[in-house]
Amino acid sequence: MEKEVLSKQLYQGGNPLTRYREKVLGRNSSFFQLIVFETSQLLLTNLGGGLGYLLRKLSLSSLFQSCGRGFILGRGIILRNPGNISVGDNVAIDDHTLLDGGTGPESIMSIGDRTVISKGSVIQAKHGPLLIGDECDIGAHVILTSISKIILENNVLIAGNCYIGGARYNLDDLDKPIMYQGIYSRGPITVGANTWIGASATILDGVTIGKGCVIGAGSVVTKDLPDYAIAVGSPARIIGSRKKNADPA
Repeated sequence: MEKEVLSKQLYQGGNPLTRYREKVLGRNSSFFQLIVFETSQLLLTNLGGGLGYLLRKLSLSSLFQSCGRGFILGRGIILRNPGNISVGDNVAIDDHTLLDGGTGPESIMSIGDRTVISKGSVIQAKHGPLLIGDECDIGAHVILTSISKIILENNVLIAGNCYIGGARYNLDDLDKPIMYQGIYSRGPITVGANTWIGASATILDGVTIGKGCVIGAGSVVTKDLPDYAIAVGSPARIIGSRKKNADPA
């Protein structure tokens, strides 16, 4: 997979205003949408209280692919490519969170009903889909970066400072800077329904975590885990199972 170096993204192609619009709102955005976005950023992004929540929703909802009822946008929210993002009903995004719908041909983000994303998180559909189910609770300063695909099923609980995503740089050419050699992914990441991921855990590419799992704080998950597994460590290893306490279904 080719990875365009950030400096090229910022300084190549079109005039500065066009480059800025495409970087922030996507290639299919209009200059009218840019005006709406910039006005909101100037006047509303840090407006406190209920009035701030109301005005941010009214001004920014039209920039999303779709937006459900009861959408809450905190202060200092950073939006990138919101036209690739669909939001369900009663979703809350806390202060200073980045939502990036991505620029790749398969980039798309969906956030399910009644999901909460806490303060300072970075949620990016960089090169592939990022699909968050209903009633998920994503803690503060969590990073989700989709290179291939990330699926969080319903009722996933993620504690603060976790990282889910990842890709690897190609390293074969010793004469070429690593940043120019492209990246690859071991495959999609799936986190099963009703799973709890402890603080500062890392879930790497190509991993499928079954439903009802518990991942210990600080763990690094590099391999698939079955339903109801309890796993800890770096790399994470299974130390038990919740299955004896699980519903027969």
